[in-house]
Formats: sequence, C-alpha cells, structure tokens
Amino acid sequence: MLKLRVYLLAFALSAACATHAGAQAPSPASTTEGLPPVPSIPASQAPAPAVPPQQPSPTPPLPSPPAGQPPAVQPRSPAPAQTPGPPREATGTLALCNGMYQIGPPSKLPPTGSGPVIYQVGPCFAKQGGLSVIDANTYLYYIQLRPSIPSQDRWIPYTDTTEDQIVKDFKALWGTNFLDDLSAETYDYVFANGVVGKVILYNMEERQRVKIVDYVGSKKVEQSKIDEELKKQNIQIRLDSFIDEGLVRRVTGVVHDLYAEKGYEYAEVKPEIKPVAGGTKIVNLTFNISEGPKVKIRSIDFIGNKAISDGTLGRKMKENKAPGFLKFITGAGTYKEAKFEDDAEKVVGYYREQGYVKARVGQPELKVLEDSKDGKNRFIELQVPVTEGERYRVNEFNFAGNTVVKSAGLRPLFKLDKGDWYNEKLIRKGLDKARELYGSGGYFEFVGYPDLAFPSDPAAPATGGPAGGPANGDGDGAGPAGPPGPAAPASPAKPTTKANAKAVVDVTMRMEEGKQYFVHRITFVGNTTTRDNVIRREVRLFEGNVFNTEALKYSVRRLNQLGYFKNLEGEAIDVQKTPNAENQVDVKLKLEEQNRNQVTFGAGVSQYEGFFGQLAFQTSNFMGRGETFSVSLQQGNRAKNYQVGFTEPFLFDRPITAGVDVFNQEIQYLGAYTQASKGATTVWGFPAGPFSRFFVNYSYQNVRVKDLNPAYLQAATFSNTNNPFLADSLLLNQGGERRISKIGPSYVYNTVDNPIFPTTGRRFSASFDLAGLGGNSNFINPKAEAVWYKQQTHRTSVGFRAAVEYITPYGSTQQLPIFEKLFLGGEYSIRGFDIRSIGTRDPATQLVIGGNKSLLFNAEYLISIAGPVRLVLFADAGQVRDQGEHFAWKETLTRQVTPGGLTPFAGDVFQVLPFLRNPLPSVTVPVDEVAAFKVSTGAEIRFFMPVLNVPFRLIFAMNPSRAGVLDNNFQPEKQYKFRFAVGTTF
Repeated sequence: MLKLRVYLLAFALSAACATHAGAQAPSPASTTEGLPPVPSIPASQAPAPAVPPQQPSPTPPLPSPPAGQPPAVQPRSPAPAQTPGPPREATGTLALCNGMYQIGPPSKLPPTGSGPVIYQVGPCFAKQGGLSVIDANTYLYYIQLRPSIPSQDRWIPYTDTTEDQIVKDFKALWGTNFLDDLSAETYDYVFANGVVGKVILYNMEERQRVKIVDYVGSKKVEQSKIDEELKKQNIQIRLDSFIDEGLVRRVTGVVHDLYAEKGYEYAEVKPEIKPVAGGTKIVNLTFNISEGPKVKIRSIDFIGNKAISDGTLGRKMKENKAPGFLKFITGAGTYKEAKFEDDAEKVVGYYREQGYVKARVGQPELKVLEDSKDGKNRFIELQVPVTEGERYRVNEFNFAGNTVVKSAGLRPLFKLDKGDWYNEKLIRKGLDKARELYGSGGYFEFVGYPDLAFPSDPAAPATGGPAGGPANGDGDGAGPAGPPGPAAPASPAKPTTKANAKAVVDVTMRMEEGKQYFVHRITFVGNTTTRDNVIRREVRLFEGNVFNTEALKYSVRRLNQLGYFKNLEGEAIDVQKTPNAENQVDVKLKLEEQNRNQVTFGAGVSQYEGFFGQLAFQTSNFMGRGETFSVSLQQGNRAKNYQVGFTEPFLFDRPITAGVDVFNQEIQYLGAYTQASKGATTVWGFPAGPFSRFFVNYSYQNVRVKDLNPAYLQAATFSNTNNPFLADSLLLNQGGERRISKIGPSYVYNTVDNPIFPTTGRRFSASFDLAGLGGNSNFINPKAEAVWYKQQTHRTSVGFRAAVEYITPYGSTQQLPIFEKLFLGGEYSIRGFDIRSIGTRDPATQLVIGGNKSLLFNAEYLISIAGPVRLVLFADAGQVRDQGEHFAWKETLTRQVTPGGLTPFAGDVFQVLPFLRNPLPSVTVPVDEVAAFKVSTGAEIRFFMPVLNVPFRLIFAMNPSRAGVLDNNFQPEKQYKFRFAVGTTF
C-alpha cells in the first residue's frame, strides 16, 4: 500500500498559542457522500503557521520544529517511472483510525485504467478515544480537499495539486489553535478494477479545556483580591476555555506579585494541570501557593553615600522603611520589591534637590540576617548602592521656546539665582507656576522641562531633556527651540588641576507653549436633581472665552464646597478637543448627586438633648434650586425645638444671600438651669471676593431662665459679697427674662474642599455682634475663628482650629445674662469634658457661672480607613476667663472657708445648702496652682450616616489637664471619657 505520511510531532503547549474560539461552524453549501453535512464557520480565522515549501526531490525526515511553531509537513517526492506490473489485489474493507472508519468498496467504480483518485477524506481522533470536544464538522469546514462522489460517477484525480491542498488544509487546521498535535496521512484503497483510491486522514489531538480554576494555600491574599487584580490587568482564564501556557504564566506572575506587595518575597506559585476523570481533554487548573516567610526590613544600609546620612535617605523612602515607633499603623518594616523603584526615585529626587544632579541609586541587595523561631518572618538588611556625584551650583539660567510670555515674566517664577545650589524642587514649583500662568491664558497643552549642561565637566553633555544645544534666542519671541546645529569638532578635554574644581550647571528651561484654546461648550451630566443653572452659576468658565484652566479649578472647588455632589476629581472633569474645530475644547463635568435631604423621624439620645423624639426635614438643595430649607419638631426630657428656616443663596439671580429663621427652643443645662428662647433671625450676604462673603445678621429673641438649681438660687440670695452680680446674671431681679435685639456684620473666607470630609483648604471668619437696638440687654460680642486643613497623603490630612471670643456689657446693662456668658466643653469644643463645664466658677458653690473671654485650640490628624470611615486623632485645649482676668498658663484654684464654721464641700450641692442658710463671715483661700488650659486628647471613629446626612462619631478621650473642673453631676472630671455624637468639631 502506497502511503504518503505528513510528518507527525507531539507538541508541548507554548506561549505562542492564542485564545481559542469555541464557536461551531455553520454548514457549507456542498456535502460529501457518506459523511454528515459539513458545517461552516466564520471566514475570519487566524493565519496558518509557516510551512516549508514543497521540494521537487525526496527529503529526509525533518528535525523537531522550534517551540511555538506547527509541525512541519514533509511532502511526497514524485515517484520514479515504473514499468507496468500485474494488477494489485482489491483491498476489501480497510479499518483505519483504530476502527473508527471502516472503508469498503464504492457503489460505482472509476473507469478502468484511471490514475489514482481521491476516495475518502476525514478527521481522526484516535489519540483521544475517537471523541472530539469540538464538533467534528467544524474541522471539516477547514478541510478544503474534497473526495470523489462515486454515486454520481464523479471522480477527482489525486495529483501534485492534491498534495498542495493537503498542506494548505494542514495550515488551516493548525491555525485554529484548537489542537495540540496534528498530522496528515494517506492510505491506498485498491478497487476491484485495479484503480487506486486515496484515503486522506487528518490525525488530530485537541487542546485541553479548563473546567475548574482553584488557588490552594492562599491565606494572606484573598481569592477575591486575586480575581480583582487579574481583572484590572485584563487577564482571565475562562471556564471551558483552552489551556494557554502563556496565560497560566501571567496568572502565576500576578499572584506572586500580590504576595510580594505584602512582603512575601519568597512565595512560590506552582500551576498544576490535572485531567478530569471521565472527561475528554477536560482538566482542573490548580495554583499551589507556598507563602513562605514574610520579609521584614530590620535596617537599611546605603552604600556609597558621604554627603547625606543613612537616616536622612531612609526617611525619604515611603514604602521600604526600617520599622519605627508607629509601625503598626504605617506598616513600615515590610519589604516591597515592586515599590522599591518609587522609593529610589524619591531618594534621587532628594539628592537633586540638594544639588547632586547626577546622583543614582542602584538595585538593592537583601542580606538575610535570621528567621523568626516560628519561621513566619525573615529579617533582612536592605543594602542600597548610591552614587552621589558632584554637587552643582547654578551658573546660567535661560529660557528657550517662549513666545507668549517673555523671559522677564517667567524668571521670577523660578527661585534659583546664579551661585545657588541646584534644586530640582524649586524647578518643579516654577514649572507649576508657569503652567498656571499659561493655563490661565488658554495654553493648556504647555509643557516645560529643564535642559542641563555642565561646562565644568571634562565632557559636558546636556541632560534633562531632548536637544541639549544652546537656547534658540533669548526666549522673547524667538520661537520654539529648534534642533541643535552640527556638533563642533571634538577637542581633547583639559585635565582638572584641582580635585575640588568648581562644579556648575547651566539651566535652560525649554518651553513648549502649544496653541491657545477657547471654550466651545460646557455640559453637565448626572445632575438628576440639581438644576443646570445652580451649577452654572458656580462655574467661572464661559463658552466662547479663553479656556482658563485656573478658572476651571476654581469652579470645581466651588462645586465641591456646595456638598451637593460627590467630589469632582479625575475622570469626572472631562476636557476634550472639539471635533472638526480649530483650537476649541468641550468641557464636560460628570456629576454624581449626594442626598442633601435629611428626613428624621424617631427617637434618640445625646449629651445636649438627652432622650428625645424628633420629626424633622432639612435640605441644603431644596427642589434642586440650591436653597436651604429646614423644619424641625423635637420634644425631649432635656430639650425641645420648634424651628422653620429658609435661605436663598442667589436672590434675584444675583450672588446675594437672604435667609430667615423662626424658632421656639428650650434646653436644660444639667445641674444649672433651663434656657427658653423664642424669636427670629434674618441674614443677608454679599460676595466680597473669591471664596469670601460678607454677611449682616439681625436677630430678636425673648429669653427666659427657669428651673434654676437651688444652689444658684441660694448663692445669689445670700452670697452677694462673693458675687454681687450673680442675681442679675440669673435674671432674678428682672422676672427671669431678657429681650435681646442685636445686629452684627461678619466676614467668611472659605476654601475648604468638602463640608463633610474636609482634606485641604482654609476657613477664616470674624464677626462683631452689637446688642442694644431695642430690647433690654446691651453688649458687644466680637469673635474670630481660623481653620486650616492640609492633605499629607491621599489617605491622611491634618486640621487645626484657633478661636477667640470676647463679650462685655455696656450702657445700662451691668451684668451679662448667664446664657450669653462664655463656656467651653463638649464634643464641639473640648471633647473630653462635659458641655459647659469649663468656665469661671462661683467660689462658694463651685458652680460654673461662665466668663467673658475664651480661647480655644483644636488639632486633628485624619486618616481615611475605608469609604466614608475615618480615624481621627485629636488634641483640644482651651480656657475661659472672666472680667478682670487675663489669659495665662497657670491658674489658682480657690475655695471659701468660714472661720469657726463649716467648710463647704465643693461638688456636693446638698452639703452647701446648710451653710448658705446660716451665713457666717467667710474668706476665699488658695488651694492649688494648676494649668489654666484644660486639655483633652484621644481618638474618634467618624463615619458618614446617609440617614442623618452628617458624620456619626464615637469618641474616646483622655483628659490630662482637668484640675478644678467638675462634670455635669458635680463630680471631679474623669481622666477617661467615652461618648458619641454627630457632626464635626470644626
């Protein structure tokens, strides 16, 4: 039997294999006799791999092909001419492909004396038990060689063209990437009349398919994190897809990198492929993970540094740091190889800020010191090679390429003078300012970079940017810097005679200004509630005007301050060039509404109100118009509040604020009195500049003091020698009522980025209230407050507040009412103390009667934990002084004693009363000298409650300076306090 065999090679899976489509092919128009209809598939298929061309002469067996290439095809050489011989014996039944095919005689014979003809063509899956994962008809679609049709007496001759077609079919089948192994063979079938029929079989072994993907041994990295990272890198092993060795290697690398980020540098990830019992070419893919020890940095040794110490360089590294005091918070001490490049850039950047322009940091070495006893940690010394180079001073400082802004206008932006040490930080700051300058004029594509030349070096190439030649003109209208001219002939470098020759650098700032752009259209998307005009009135960009990038930043900050939307940042600010328009841009702001409507119905408890029931509605974006509206009905055992308020921030479509508030309130101050107020307040505001407004407030209220603590009452009646104005302060001589009519201007400057979770910005407010325009109370009340936030990292920021207030009566009012006096304490001032517990005290009873001046300081370190949850570390300090007293570092605690009589027990009202009923001459004596500032420090968890629409707070405070302060139960203030609250301290 003549046999043409296409060379067969078993193939290992290679990275060159692409992802395979599993779609079945549709049926073509023609069919083959004796076989099922041949399906067809989409015409777009991967190109066939290269195959050696057909040779005219016999060829020896081919060597194994390189990895990733298909098996080579060895064509049959032309047979030499032979003399006719006796007729061959008819074949009968030919069993092929392990019995899969039983080839018998045809229904009609070809003409006697004919040459070889194509009898049968088909696929063979003998290596996988005769079963195929993909429908066999899909493969028949790629086989273009067609057999004869005996029933129709159509016989196709087997010629050299037939062998060429076999090679083409081979390439097409291999190009599907469905197969691990492929070969083509021909068999002779001798008909009864002696004509030879050729049977062509394509032997195929399909690739394995994935049924299950599993990660075994993954403890420190959750599988969800692995899936998330694979999705981020667009890597996915789909179930029922072909095994791809290259893809498996990529997944292995991703898993290893995730472990390395957590310090498990020695983690091993080994993929394992296991066939599924009873399945055809179906496997489970398992990644076996051996986590190994966690790599801990015990110390960092910089090798080669002389000018800057190891400690200074180590502090510049952010990710790979030696452990410190706060390692449990910062995570310092864990080695992260993937982050070392960023750390190295920070070290190099610091060197360049000190003038070491050519400083370099090499690859680190890990010197293993020891493993922990349990084997979970491996301690290393991180050895970092450093090349410092010379320290350079600035020689010449020029500009090139600037045509819009003259060099004289740019030079003041860069705070480097001739003779200064080169400082790249100052260069960056200057470029930022230049970018702002150009951006305000519409040149938002502006790019600048320093071009450095070293005239003091033996060979002085320019660095820092392309084209290191001389500046093109002086930068004043000279046009962009062109390519450098022909290089001058090289001359031998003169040797430096001194070891410490003066090292200088010439700086040329290359300015690529770009084109000037104008605003074509401004659009808003996502504002489902807020109306467009409310947004547009905060935007300082105008269609048709220059595209001012600084005005865009200003507009974004104003919108963020509204609190109506989630912070606008990153991709939410979309600036695109206008299609088919010259020098124009479209600005799209992608907004996401926040719920600014607060509906409250229920009960609660707080330090201010005690237990209460409440029904309230409050919104700062009423009907999407940007108006503030509130209505509240609250009744509790310590407070009641009935209030309606409305504020229009843009009256008559002008930036004029107008608001009115009507209220009837009662609040009980524990151990003191109940204050009942009713009245109205109106406010008018006008813009005073960017981020600043001027307000005028007027209020009229009727205030009563009732439910006085008996101690106050007895003290006011019998202790006039101690405090002769206490009765007036408690309104005992005025029917317990005061009418207060006051007007006050105020000024507010506010650049704080977010009203709920601030991270950056400043707020300054000052006001001056004047009471006496009607009513029966006359006083003046100036106060000022300054708040400053600064972002440290993307997760941390610091905040500070300083506040001072003063109040004093004038005219016919001799004593301030107690509710106008100043107190501190509570979660909105000094967090670890009870509300209104810090202030001047009556020397006889130790009851707080308030002062007329206060000083308050707050500091916070805010750490974003996850989503709307923050950890806040705080420190509060403040003091209150009365008339005739000054702010001080120390204060003297006093108590009243009666010679020959009883000594009042401060803090126990009921032991004070017998003494008051039998007054004897008494004197005030000093007891101790303590710190005047009352201090509280601690931590709080602050998270946003969508229902309350304000931050909810759990506060733990320690009070290191609390001497002389009693809580609301008249007991000495405790060292530790835990409480909850809503809102923010400042």
